[in-house]
Amino acid sequence: MDDQAQAGSIRISEPTCLRDGHRIIDIRNYAPFLLNATSNAWQRRTAADYRERFGIGIVEWRILSMLNIEPGITASRVCDVIRMDKSAASRTLSDLNTRGLLCFEASEKDTRKRRWWLSDDGRRKHDEVLSAALEHEGELVQDIDPEDFEIFLKVIRQMLRNLDPRD
Repeated sequence: MDDQAQAGSIRISEPTCLRDGHRIIDIRNYAPFLLNATSNAWQRRTAADYRERFGIGIVEWRILSMLNIEPGITASRVCDVIRMDKSAASRTLSDLNTRGLLCFEASEKDTRKRRWWLSDDGRRKHDEVLSAALEHEGELVQDIDPEDFEIFLKVIRQMLRNLDPRD
């Protein structure tokens, strides 16, 4: 089976190349590598900045952001939307609550089920970090043609649906 058939669609670039007669991944054209490398570089850069300037990490930022998008959200819904491990989300919610950045309402039927909101301090923290997040996104996409960027967003949303069709 050739690379294009294995990739599931017709490609212009090849995800593999030959080296010393052996097929190897060509990381310049292998989408999973590029996605992971970009994500790792993004997280290294932003995590250091968020910790230094705001005292939070990427996981905390993702949860603050999600609670601002969908106030009154459950931990389970947070995990579904941002594809986060439930134990990591639970620990982070608890930590952010202890720091006074969140508030919650427990279900009368099951006190383990909570709906979470940003507190006033949490909203202020979110707004501070949001400015930095948008600055970082600007650095990430600088020198990319706006039409190319919109195509990229369309493609990456489709990739996510291909892997996780719940959206």
